[in-house]
Parts: sequence; C-alpha cells; structure tokens
Amino acid sequence: MGFFDFGTIFFLIAAVVIFFQLRNVLGRRTGNERPPFDPYTAARSREKKDAAPATSGTENVVSLPKKRSPGADEDAYKVIDTVAKPGTDLNRGLRAIKDADQSFDPKGFVDGAKMAYEMIVMAYADGDRKTLKNLLSKEVYDGFVSAISERESRSEKIQSSFVGIDKAEIVSAEMKGSEAHITLRIVSELISATRNGAGEVIDGDPETVAEVKDVWTFARDTRSRDPNWKLVATEAED
Repeated sequence: MGFFDFGTIFFLIAAVVIFFQLRNVLGRRTGNERPPFDPYTAARSREKKDAAPATSGTENVVSLPKKRSPGADEDAYKVIDTVAKPGTDLNRGLRAIKDADQSFDPKGFVDGAKMAYEMIVMAYADGDRKTLKNLLSKEVYDGFVSAISERESRSEKIQSSFVGIDKAEIVSAEMKGSEAHITLRIVSELISATRNGAGEVIDGDPETVAEVKDVWTFARDTRSRDPNWKLVATEAED
C-alpha cells in the first residue's frame, strides 16, 4: 500500500512539472494571438503583391480601361452587321455608337424601343404625364403635355387600345458629340377614338383597327450611367 501511495505521488508530481514546462514553452492564450498561418493565403498575397504595378509615388492612381479604337475588333461589330449591311451609312452610324458604348446591341435597342412606343402611345391617350416625363426629352414632353392640356380643356378623352407592332426597323443612326441618335420606322395597329364631353365620337373609330406609321428618334448620352433612351423627335409617315 505504501509503495502504491509513493508511486502515485511520484507520477502526480511528474505530471505537474511537465504541465508547467509546456506552459512556459507554448505560452498561454490571451485572445490577441495571430491567426494560424495559411500557406495558400500567403501565397496568393505574394502573387498579388508581385503582380501589382509600381505606383511611382502616386498611390491613388487607378488605371482606366482603354477605349476600343474604331474598327479594332471586327467581332464586336457582328451584332451591327446582322441588322445593317456593312459599308452603308446606317452600318457606319451603328458602329460609331458601338465604339462609344460597347454594351450597345441594336436588337436589344429595338426591343426596348417597341416597349417604349406602346407605353408612350397609351400614356398620351390616358394623359399620364408622369410616365411620359420618364420617356421623353424635355422638348417632346412639353409638346405632348400641351396637347393633353388642350384636350382636357375641351373635356375630350381618347379611348385607345393598343393592338401591336407589325414592324420596327432602324432607318438611321449617328453620334452627335457624345449623344447617340437612332431613328426607327414603326408600323403599329391601334384602335383609337376621341370623344367629346357628351361622349360622342368626334375623331377615329372605337370599332376599327387602324394602321399607324411613325418615325421616331431616340437619343442617349453615352457618357451617362443612365442606360435609358428618350424620345427626342416624332413624325407621322404618310
């Protein structure tokens, strides 16, 4: 029994000594230790550091992407060539817009213009000034609002139903400074009738689908972050 007690005490003392030695060697956690070393993160950091260009004393300089030179990448013009024959004025105009705005897609533009056309036609019929203001240039908006106000002053209302667009094609395109201008010929079908204050039809026909031909021009400043185009000119085609 005495041997057992002595052996137990001996091993207990040895364990305490080993614990304190390890504590002195490894130290205690204080909550301020550095995170474990990650060789992959360190390697990536070195690669980024090695790849970073010299700043030559200017730390806040950001390199801007170079603007693509006209004609530098024919592949980028494939979307243009599908809607306008190469060598034509229309093709050159669309290419100029593409040079100024690399995200420009003529097919996407036409789809958006068709949606805008319907919204504008219906907003004008309904006297919806708020919608028109977001889609029209100031000059065109003022003209539309003037016509709406005159109509309202006579207590007239337009009853209109949009049937659809039969055709929408780009007929001209050009850059005016930093502003892109695209003109479309739009053929649509519309049921429209104007009624006076007594509800009598004074123009149009509420039962007949009429073909409407318009030539509309949309514009957008390519330097602006706003991707939306606005209607800047309208004319009816005979």
